[in-house]
Amino acid sequence: MKQEYDFSSGKRGPVVRAAGKTRVTIWLDDDIVGTFRERAEKEGTGYQTLINSALRETIRPESAPVTIESLRRVLREEFMMV
Repeated sequence: MKQEYDFSSGKRGPVVRAAGKTRVTIWLDDDIVGTFRERAEKEGTGYQTLINSALRETIRPESAPVTIESLRRVLREEFMMV
């Protein structure tokens, strides 16, 4: 082992960045984080993974509110079947 090391050109943080992940700072209510931590403990997973899944579910097209266009399409399909 060397007596001294030169870290003058070193960079802070992980050596390898997580692909497809972005670090953000966000303030969440304590009860929200607590609920996700409880669920995560029961499921044996990380609470941040559950928050990510909940956000992903929210932005899926199937969970989007009904639009006039989608309502018209469904009505047309139903009337065609009659």
